[in-house]
Formats: sequence, structure tokens, C-alpha cells
Amino acid sequence: MRLHYLQHVPFENIANIQVWAKNKGHTVTKTVLYYDEALPDLKSFDWLIVMGGPMNIYEEKDYPWLVREKKFIKEAIDAGKLVLGVCLGAQMIADVLGAKVTPNKEKEIGWYEVVKTPEGKASPVFGALPDRFIAFHWHGDTFGIPAGATRLAYSEACENQAFEYNGGKVLGLQFHLESSDDSINRLAKNCGDELVDGKHIQKKAELIGQDEKLRTIYCHMCALLDAMEKAKKP
Repeated sequence: MRLHYLQHVPFENIANIQVWAKNKGHTVTKTVLYYDEALPDLKSFDWLIVMGGPMNIYEEKDYPWLVREKKFIKEAIDAGKLVLGVCLGAQMIADVLGAKVTPNKEKEIGWYEVVKTPEGKASPVFGALPDRFIAFHWHGDTFGIPAGATRLAYSEACENQAFEYNGGKVLGLQFHLESSDDSINRLAKNCGDELVDGKHIQKKAELIGQDEKLRTIYCHMCALLDAMEKAKKP
């Protein structure tokens, strides 16, 4: 399978999704949007992955490439591609499907529990995950659930943590399962000014070096990607 991902900043890539893809024998290409690279032909990939970033989906004046990126994401969805959005990526999917993206009631940064909805438990794709699990979070905005999509999960700090659309071929995750210790360190280095006192904001020392949590979310990420891959098959 051919995976293509959209990268918004140098310090956020697909991290352990790359490991999964290599182990599965899939090819991986990318578009670096902060270099204003051209987007690929829809026929050149099977699976689009839209990653995170510190910008907001509505900051089109500061990041003009957001306009063409959103159009491209909608085209990929309409073409029946697998589309996975992580954090900012999930918010962009929600936006192009007509839902609102707004500031969350509070920032959520750190290792916090995600809980499935009944629909999340019943989902052939999201059902690959435990009913409750710890994930890594780093976000200030949140998405509404698009019309025709299914709300899959929530956390104490954020009402909408995941949704699926088009039979699980399109999946939006507000949280991170792809994270590695290196990717979290890069986030802390580049966005450390956000680590202020807050109910759901952990200290840097609590974010990094969490080997057991990292091993667990890697297993969860692999299970979810395997399930999503099956959704592509007729």
C-alpha cells in the first residue's frame, strides 16, 4: 500500500507510523507544506495521513497553504481514499466535512485516558483499541463531529477525541498514538512555552521517558492501522 503524509512543521512527522509501514512493506511519501511543496496526484497514493502542528486550521492568512491542503483532503475523502488525521489533521478533516473547529475549554497536554463511546466500542476499526486507554495529547483546539460521522471517544478534558466517516475509511484522532520519545522531546523543545500550570497540562518531566506508555501506544497504533487497512478492502 502507498501511504502519503502531509507535514506542517519540521518537528512533527509520522513517527511510529513510519515503523509500522516499513514492517508491513508499504511505501511512504510526503508533502512538506511549510516549504510550499506541490500536492501529489490522487492516483499516486492509497492512504493519506494528515499530521499535527502548532497552527490553527483557521489561520489561513499566516499559513496560506492551508487553503489548498483542505481542498486536497476533501478530494481524497471524496475519492474513497483511506484518510487518517492526527490532532491538527483531525481538525482539518472535521472542517472540510462541515464541522466547527474551536478552542477547547482547556488545553490538554500530557498522558491522559481516552474512553470509547458505545459507538466506538462497536466500530470495526476503532474497536481494535481497548475500551479505555492512555494516549498522548497536545492540543488547545477541538473539533465538532461532522454530519454523517460517528463520535468514537472522549476524555475528561475534551468531549470529542475521535470520529470516523465513510465506514471507517476516514478517521480523525485528537490524541496521539504515533508518538515516540523523540517526537515528544521535539514537541517539548519547540512548543515548551505551552507547558504552563493547568489541570490537564503535565510538566515536561512527566511527558518524556515514559517507556511503558510508549510501548503500549505503539501496540495500539499498530492495531488501529491494521484495522483501518482492512476497511479499505472491498
